[in-house]
Amino acid sequence: MTTDQTLFEVNCFLWGALKQTSPTLDKKRNKNQLLQKQFSCSIISGTEDTMTLENDLWFNPNKCFINGRWIQSQSGKTLPMVDPSTGETICEIARGNAADIDAAVNAATDALIGEWGQKTAAERGRILTALGQKILTKVDELARLEALDVGKPLKQARADVLALARYMEFYGGAADKLHGDTIPYLDGYTVYTLREPHGITGHIVPWNYPMQIIGRSVGAALAAGNAAVLKPAEEACLTALAFADLARQVGLPEGALNVVPGLGAEAGAALTAHAGIHHVSFTGSVATGSLVQASAARHTVPVTLELGGKSPQLVFDDADIDAALPFLVNAGIQNAGQTCSASSRILVQRGVYDHVVNQMAKCYQNLRVGPALNDLDVGPLISARQQQLVSSFLDQGQDLEVAAKGVIEKDVPNGGFYIQPTLFTNVPATHALARDEIFGPVQVVIPFDDEAEALAIANGTDYGLVASIWSRDGARQMRLARSIKSGQVFINNYGAGGGAELPFGGSGKSGHGREKGFEALYGFTKLKTVAAYHG
Repeated sequence: MTTDQTLFEVNCFLWGALKQTSPTLDKKRNKNQLLQKQFSCSIISGTEDTMTLENDLWFNPNKCFINGRWIQSQSGKTLPMVDPSTGETICEIARGNAADIDAAVNAATDALIGEWGQKTAAERGRILTALGQKILTKVDELARLEALDVGKPLKQARADVLALARYMEFYGGAADKLHGDTIPYLDGYTVYTLREPHGITGHIVPWNYPMQIIGRSVGAALAAGNAAVLKPAEEACLTALAFADLARQVGLPEGALNVVPGLGAEAGAALTAHAGIHHVSFTGSVATGSLVQASAARHTVPVTLELGGKSPQLVFDDADIDAALPFLVNAGIQNAGQTCSASSRILVQRGVYDHVVNQMAKCYQNLRVGPALNDLDVGPLISARQQQLVSSFLDQGQDLEVAAKGVIEKDVPNGGFYIQPTLFTNVPATHALARDEIFGPVQVVIPFDDEAEALAIANGTDYGLVASIWSRDGARQMRLARSIKSGQVFINNYGAGGGAELPFGGSGKSGHGREKGFEALYGFTKLKTVAAYHG
């Protein structure tokens, strides 16, 4: 698969064009091969809508990956991995704790002193590039693991695999292009700057996009010369473990990457509080992000936070509605709305308001919800807790007008965590559903009269992650792009974070710092100024 093909498939899927799955993936649906018993995974076999692990695991999921080896957690305890489509346990993962984090940090320290720290930037880049190519040989297996782990439809999981490969390709190519500067100064001086790795970086990634966030975070950190300790979410970490083993296979030196699964209150807290960590990257909720920042502050460690969002799309009377429609809907229901940059607010000028609502309603009525391996439009939510949370938001919307709902398939497993996608219309901008992050397949459509009102509504929440402007008026596009408070603004499209090249991050309760693109490399390095007096 070429780079162009990879990018095309990723981008097409994100906005509704990628409808097919691979023949290999379809064929694997009907297999019923058991995993080896030492992997401690229960297998659920049966019909096409039943999720199974089958033989897709080639590593041991109930161990930690430390110093290039699979080892049992210090406690010997494990945690259940639950299939969101059925509610059943499919696997056990290690319950890492502070002792495991300490071992991982020690391994990373040794790696920086040893082989990994001695690699040139070009050598680091070649390893990451090789890792990207290796990932492309495992597209079907990784997609299935992500579908089982997270509950996202296979085509969405497959797009995440391709995105992970692209991150490795991008950062592999960028590793030896991170340059310093020379600075004109006083007579007799030569002044220049150096970009140096922080040292050991800690990464806490969420359950909604494990592969993509590992790619943009861990990939950039390794490219910059850091050694990494990764704590994946306890709800979904199989692809994080798979990533570590693929890195081992392509020759990433021991200790350069360490993965410790476990609870956030145990392994995660130990990671952020560890005196041997020099930078922390966290993606998750605002509440947990605040705790992470406070913990890291005890050692004055810099933190990159990518938190919540309430991202708006602004649709003006002169917009190309047909072009906008797939973006308006898909950016809200992708991964069952469990996306930090989900477009949960659709702001529409009154001249086209009824038309936009009617067209979006037709789309919603055609949405089908079911098990991830059935590869429908929407899968389940990640957990019973998330299902309850989204249901509570829907209860708060009982005073609102419902434009349309999606359809949950009749034969879905009773234990799955399903929610009907719901589109609300004529929603006041001050309503809780228009201000709070829901993290489910729920969108609100808000009317506005003019540009000033649209801007006020767009900036009227505590978040500032992504926004989109739909208009043919070039001057309006430029005015709003500057005035909207968000880390990314898309004009006549909606990228939900965009590609590997595009810096991503927010302001306000959406966090601070940037990942993706070269900005991530700057964030994962520290700048040193050298002033040499030579007369």
